[in-house]
Amino acid sequence: MSTLWAFLMLWGLLLSPATTEAAVAFQTQPDLWAEVESLLEPWANVTLTCHACLETMDFELFKDGVTQEIVHLGLPAMEYQFPLGPVTSDTQGLYRCRSGLSSGWTQLSNLLEVTGAETLPPPVLSTEPVSWITPGLETKLLCRGGFRGVTFLLRLEGDDQFLEVFEAPTGVEATFPVRRPGNYSCSYRTHAAGAPSEPSATVTVEELGAPLPPTLSLQGASAAAVLHPGARTTLVCVAPLSGVHFQLRRGEEVLQVPMSSTSPDRVFFHLNAVALGDGGLYTCRYQLRGQPTWSLDSAPAELLLSDETLPAPELSAEPATPRPAPGASLQLRCRAPRPGLRFALVREDAGQRRVHRVLSPAGTEAHFELRDVSAADSANYSCVYVDTEPPFAGSAPSAPLELRVEGPPPRPQLRPLWRGAVTPGRDAVLRCEGQVPDVTFELLRAGEKEASTQTRTAHRSADLVLTYVGPQHVGNYSCRYRRSWPKVLVSEFSEPVELQVAGS
Repeated sequence: MSTLWAFLMLWGLLLSPATTEAAVAFQTQPDLWAEVESLLEPWANVTLTCHACLETMDFELFKDGVTQEIVHLGLPAMEYQFPLGPVTSDTQGLYRCRSGLSSGWTQLSNLLEVTGAETLPPPVLSTEPVSWITPGLETKLLCRGGFRGVTFLLRLEGDDQFLEVFEAPTGVEATFPVRRPGNYSCSYRTHAAGAPSEPSATVTVEELGAPLPPTLSLQGASAAAVLHPGARTTLVCVAPLSGVHFQLRRGEEVLQVPMSSTSPDRVFFHLNAVALGDGGLYTCRYQLRGQPTWSLDSAPAELLLSDETLPAPELSAEPATPRPAPGASLQLRCRAPRPGLRFALVREDAGQRRVHRVLSPAGTEAHFELRDVSAADSANYSCVYVDTEPPFAGSAPSAPLELRVEGPPPRPQLRPLWRGAVTPGRDAVLRCEGQVPDVTFELLRAGEKEASTQTRTAHRSADLVLTYVGPQHVGNYSCRYRRSWPKVLVSEFSEPVELQVAGS
């Protein structure tokens, strides 16, 4: 079997006997650690080992964000060793590696700090699978160091008697089961008489009576929809951990509906032919395998069913202008013939309809607020109402109301989450803050057309990370956001932020 074929199979879909399909993403990130001649003098003679996940003929070593050596082997191998020898001021730094993959490279490895100092650099402490404990859940703390063959020490803040020890004669990581909540840190020592390393950053583990809630949304990430009887829809429930049993409910009623999955942390509930009585608030929850306790309920997703047999409501704007100025606020008022109804404001743009908000006013009129409007709010709006009591009839949609806001969307703001010059080899994080949700944020350096990094989010801001910064990253950066659906929307660039790298 070829390496490429094995790789493609590992990326395939696996069928689960529990009616779910799990997509398993094969990890391609290589591992980097230090091999030392003697743990009594760890910096006296050091070799860095880059271990790949697939056989390859290509390896690359970086220090402080800059390539140090590229190796092309005659035969495929799983790892390559880069000798450093005695650590000096020239070889001190922050190292990463990567390995060849098909016609390109894998992502960068973990970060390895080589200091040569008497006090050893700190390890990295993390939780798996989540940062809380609850009955039936096996939460673990993973402490990863840079040397093979060391002894790891786990401590609990506020308890001087607490000390767990784990010897890793051939590995670089220790796994500690967690049974108590608290603030944990770990360190390591290279030999019994040696001083411990600097401690890791503190990790907090909470104790919960019930697992944290999942998230529930309609496919397309909205929280509500207006449907006709007989329509199909899908609800997506996502848990904070994998391998759980999911349940869909409407009120307190447990619903037995077809399910599928593309990942072990989520499930798709398929509602194949909704009827008028199927409207309402839906929630989901999950259960750890073999445990009686259910998680907290998700925030609800709402379905409104309308057969369009009731008279259409009237939709108006206050102030009554179809072209409000950017930054203005206005109120869309939906009026029905009688009180006691559930109203939905629907936005339609480029042929796509999406519920903007749902209200249940005491009177006959629902007031939907649009604040600080921009070009992102330009669309055709309509409203509907439904009766939440039998026979659950619903109205036809109101006549559409067109809103057009001229000009570009609001300019974002960019700010660095560091002070001074960035240490070579560390990450530089910049926060781009806009006013429009469901966009892709991009970070660009002055003079370049391609984004240095980008991320899509449902929120109005995003942290943009320049990984493993080196001298080549020096420059002025700006951010913008864009959206291609339901129509193209591109903001102006933010004011620039200068990135300086120490020693450059």
